[in-house]
Amino acid sequence: MSTAVLPKTSAVRWEISAVADKSLKAAARFWFAVTVLGQLAFGFAVASFYGLTALRGDYHGWTITNGHMPGITPRTPAVAMHLIGAALVMLAGAVQLVPGVRNRFPAFHRWNGRIYMLTAVMLSGAGIYMTWSRGSVGDIPQHLGSTLNLILIWVFAALALRYALARDFATHRRWALRMFIVLSGSWFIRIMLFLTLFIFKGPIGFDPTTFTGPYLTFLSFADYLLPLLILELYLRTQARPGALRRMAIAGTLFVLTLVMAAGLFAVTMAIWVPQVKAGFDPRTSISETLSKTIDSSGIDAAVKQYYQLKAAPPSNYNFDETELNNLGYQLLNRKKFKEAIRVFQLNVESYPKSANVYDSLGEGYMDEGDKPLAIANYEKSLELNPKNYGAVKMIQKMKAQ
Repeated sequence: MSTAVLPKTSAVRWEISAVADKSLKAAARFWFAVTVLGQLAFGFAVASFYGLTALRGDYHGWTITNGHMPGITPRTPAVAMHLIGAALVMLAGAVQLVPGVRNRFPAFHRWNGRIYMLTAVMLSGAGIYMTWSRGSVGDIPQHLGSTLNLILIWVFAALALRYALARDFATHRRWALRMFIVLSGSWFIRIMLFLTLFIFKGPIGFDPTTFTGPYLTFLSFADYLLPLLILELYLRTQARPGALRRMAIAGTLFVLTLVMAAGLFAVTMAIWVPQVKAGFDPRTSISETLSKTIDSSGIDAAVKQYYQLKAAPPSNYNFDETELNNLGYQLLNRKKFKEAIRVFQLNVESYPKSANVYDSLGEGYMDEGDKPLAIANYEKSLELNPKNYGAVKMIQKMKAQ
């Protein structure tokens, strides 16, 4: 009796183990497919927007949150090259993960890997310089999170290279995967942030005006440490027997990939699709045009020019809402409050039903120190968009002072 049961039990265990193995492999492939598609979307959006606008000499669509300081400086093209280089290195990293490329084109895999590692180390070094010497958005805790990320890139790149030279390719692949994960921190943080914004219908746990707060501090570390933790669990599970453990990790990885896909959809629709459209937009930037006039002839001349250009058909200028909004914030960053407020007022005239233009005008008055007008415009923005929680916070803050 017992000898008949044992083979049956063993067969069941073998079947469960086989299902667990297949589930883990399927979950990993699902994660890989979503990641590669997402990084291709990110790379294409960044390269098309920053690359094409830089070629046109139009830097006024860039915001300080993307690393561009107010005003056009000799270092602005360097910032463009840094951003485009970051996009390209992410694409090269995605190619490195494709098993078919690694197996069928080993020479290409080796050279692409060398270029990928060298570029990643150079870009991360430039990132530390830009964070600590040029200034960047966020605060010291966020800068520390970014710095730890960049240090891990160097360490993992060195270890991946060491084991590749030693021809220990199994260990090399594990360190290369770790490097890919931490190098994708800027990609993961966008997914996490915009998924949160989508779920809560606005910012939570941070101040959108200063871009600081506990949630952003958390993200500055979590954007690479959490994915790295998941990778470590996957690698340990892959190397050890245990069907239940593998099924659990497979299920976890599958659910997290679905969450990641939702975040990708949110950031794609909110940021990357508009960036691609702006990159391929052939129209002349009205922001760029007015900025030059303000610097040379003053705000009154720029306002007059705006009305003249808008009234003259056919127009090849871009009069989209974001144009004046970006220009206004650049003027605010340069402490040109009068000029910024006038630009925001032009946007209100052009888009009177937009909650965002009143929000921006309110911020202009707040920075100038005119609280009554700032509150009035924030309240108008809130009237048009009751879910503008940033306006609620600003109103409460000013009324409490």
